[in-house]
Amino acid sequence: FCTPCLQQCLKPKKPVCGVCRSTLSSGSRALDLEKQIETTETTCNGCNKKMYLSKMRSHAASCSKYQNYIMEGVKAVTKEPLHNTRNFPNRFTFPCPYCNEKNFDQEGLVEHCKALHSMDAKQVVCPICASMPWGDPNYRSANFMEHLQRRHRFSYDTFVDYDADEDDMMAQVLMRSLRDK
Repeated sequence: FCTPCLQQCLKPKKPVCGVCRSTLSSGSRALDLEKQIETTETTCNGCNKKMYLSKMRSHAASCSKYQNYIMEGVKAVTKEPLHNTRNFPNRFTFPCPYCNEKNFDQEGLVEHCKALHSMDAKQVVCPICASMPWGDPNYRSANFMEHLQRRHRFSYDTFVDYDADEDDMMAQVLMRSLRDK
């Protein structure tokens, strides 16, 4: 969980779990889950080495065979890049939806809006979201400043492959889940 989402779960007088919404008791650790992670064995999909789940993350970071396994999955779902650049949306610079000043990168747009438009209540379309494949260019955010601070604290480019085909990706995940134990 990111900190703001986790804090929202802990805000009420009776804090709730971010997944199942059951009541949490303050300061208690999920000892049963910790024990299960420490005692459950798994196998690396790259090198087939057996280890406990608690060690898997650090192993995966250093296992070159696991990295190759991940890259095979990425290649299987990546489309050929489009050669016609006219149809490729600009996801690097954005106009301010309030004053139309142009050529802000994502961080620059956030800073500009914080500095000059923090009190503007006009409903506007987020230019960052509108440029995404899943974005709706007609959706007007009721609270654009809140939206910017929650949704655009990081660059989507770090986490998203815009050339990946979602149907191929789901098929690849299903195939791997059946193959992997």
